[in-house]
Amino acid sequence: MSLYLILMLVSFGSCLVLSFDKKVAFYKNIRFFVPAVFIVAIPFLIWDQYFTINGVWGFNETYLQGIFIGNLPIEEVLFFFLIPYCCVFIYEVLIAYFPNASLNKLTKIFSLIFVLSGTLLALMNLDNWYTLSACSLAVLCVVFAMRGKYVWYPRAVFAFLVAILPFLIVNGVLTGATTPEPIVWYSELHITGVRIVTIPIEDVFYNFSLLIPIMGVYHYLRARHYGIEMK
Repeated sequence: MSLYLILMLVSFGSCLVLSFDKKVAFYKNIRFFVPAVFIVAIPFLIWDQYFTINGVWGFNETYLQGIFIGNLPIEEVLFFFLIPYCCVFIYEVLIAYFPNASLNKLTKIFSLIFVLSGTLLALMNLDNWYTLSACSLAVLCVVFAMRGKYVWYPRAVFAFLVAILPFLIVNGVLTGATTPEPIVWYSELHITGVRIVTIPIEDVFYNFSLLIPIMGVYHYLRARHYGIEMK
């Protein structure tokens, strides 16, 4: 089994087992997660395919199963479904165990820093496809959520911040922190070169722009079903 696939299955499996915790009972809400992840993951897979074809990033076949869908290894496709599952699970855990957490100040500070840094990186790197696209989309997600004053957004930010540590571990392995060569490589022409150990800073914005919309759609579907507040 490939190292990339092991990372995906261990990440997903640990959250799947905990999904049956009585207080969280996330398994009951998987019916809302599935359409949410498909709605967001499909455009991201198209983006991923396009950037792979154009050499913005690529994959080291030494660490892959060798099964491809288009130009994407099966592990990369699974990433867009299994990692969001983990993040939405964390989102639900935080609601269950910290229902009265005050998150408004944290959300405002995080959003301001994220918008300023994302805008600055995008404007300073207009020729870098990954930097420009990932940072711009992340900034748009923040602006959309803040302007809409959605009740789910502070919880989503909280979940994203909690998920940062496991994200750094998994992404660190993918980008070569523990292997002679990275599993996922990036063209130096399309990133800033700023890295968190081996992780391009753009990955933080990319993952935010993937996970936040999924949590938003998930909340919308769940709220509509149960008749709870959406905004």
